[in-house]
Amino acid sequence: MEKTFAISGQHYLFDVQTFAQVVLSVGGDAYHYALYDRSTRGVIEDVSSGTSELGVMVQTSETAAELNAALAEAGLEFHEVIRSAPRIALPASHPMVHAASLSLDDMADYPYVYFDQGKDAPLPFYEEALSGVARDKSIACTDRASLSELIVALNGYTVTSGILVGISDGALLHTIPLETEVELCLGYVTRTGQPLDDMGKRFVDKLEVNLQRYAARF
Repeated sequence: MEKTFAISGQHYLFDVQTFAQVVLSVGGDAYHYALYDRSTRGVIEDVSSGTSELGVMVQTSETAAELNAALAEAGLEFHEVIRSAPRIALPASHPMVHAASLSLDDMADYPYVYFDQGKDAPLPFYEEALSGVARDKSIACTDRASLSELIVALNGYTVTSGILVGISDGALLHTIPLETEVELCLGYVTRTGQPLDDMGKRFVDKLEVNLQRYAARF
């Protein structure tokens, strides 16, 4: 029998690596799996509709209450795995790359690159911590590879978890602690009260292991 499994996630790399590890471990002669990179609204819609069994999502301590309310309205619940401190991601060529820590004021002269969440998206839907801080120079994009390339090409930056596990991002970008009290809450969303199937459980187990290992680096 052909196996099926789908997840949706924001633009973080740890879900991609986890997904690949689960596929490799399960194997099989016939299967149809799917991994969807989505905006926050897209993750919510995919999981709510059943297009994906679960969604990987990042909240911040500033916006968690509002985002959880939006999830509850859609019949979903958030499961926190770990908390981490936000970091500035910038290229090796950046003048600030050797700083011990950075504030957003330190980065005021450099372009801020972030993931667009669509028209009229509320602030809690943005993936980056401190998204509500005004910037004079900002560039929105919808693709993870484009974000990395723009940061390198323009000597820009973004705000991230610092968990860069992909081949390209891990080589291109460096991360430095961001001076803030805000925390990131990394986890996943499921339909409220609906248990995960075997593939979903495997994914969550591997996600927890990976996030704990990555977080221990900082």
